[in-house]
Amino acid sequence: MLSYQVILERLDSHGSVASCKDAEITLDTDVHGRTDAFNPAELLLAALAGCIAKGIERVAPMIDFSFRGLEVRVGGVRQDTPPKMASITYEVLVDTDESDRRLELLHENVKKFGTVFNTLAPGTEITGRLVRTQRREQE
Repeated sequence: MLSYQVILERLDSHGSVASCKDAEITLDTDVHGRTDAFNPAELLLAALAGCIAKGIERVAPMIDFSFRGLEVRVGGVRQDTPPKMASITYEVLVDTDESDRRLELLHENVKKFGTVFNTLAPGTEITGRLVRTQRREQE
């Protein structure tokens, strides 16, 4: 089993810093919000986006899937009572020439083996799609 540890330190009433390994991220823990940092809900959505991207990086070599780049877009709807993320939607744009079937295979593997994805899925409605996109050639 793998284990993880994150330490959060309150800076002041406007924010905190979370750290792990050699990395730090400023968090919006201000009750009035701030625009220059992720709030906890946004951080959760970023964790899912990171999980999807890391899953693609892990699975692509195993299934010999070729791609040039990717973008993950994640949105969430929060309900007030009880407070929780009611639903999450995502779209993964993959710059690739692979077939539709290969895109489906990549998507299924990402959903099946994603730690954050599988942690959230039992208690949150998660819907999304993985689609092909191609960068425009420089003119």
